Amino acid sequence: MLKRIPPLLSGDLLKILQDMGHGDELTITDANYPAASNAKRLVRIDGADSTAALEAILTLMPLDDFVDAPAFVMSPGPGETPPVIAAYQKVCDTVVGKPVKIAALARFDFYTRAAQSYAHVATNERRLYGNIILKKGIVRPGE
Repeated sequence: MLKRIPPLLSGDLLKILQDMGHGDELTITDANYPAASNAKRLVRIDGADSTAALEAILTLMPLDDFVDAPAFVMSPGPGETPPVIAAYQKVCDTVVGKPVKIAALARFDFYTRAAQSYAHVATNERRLYGNIILKKGIVRPGE
């Protein structure tokens, strides 16, 4: 056990977060997502939903503030916003401490982008469209 490290973050996931560089992307996936067949690197957080994983990860990983949107979600279609997206927005805004722009990608565009992610974090999320891609930012002096 380590102080101030969220217990959901395993040693394997901590290494991934440490090894990622500015601009690398991390995909957090739901239980239905084909993470094992699409991930370059895969770590599992069994027993947690994607919002809990997102909150734990964002306590350590800065989001890229040099881009318009540092996060991307899978959209079911025009005009549809699954409830999990509002939960992601709340977590991002709260942990980051300011509004975070989250962009929506069509399903297959999301799959294409996610396949290029540095790593995937598979969760037991049951809410539909419970997937999010995060773009890593920089750690500034003093942080």
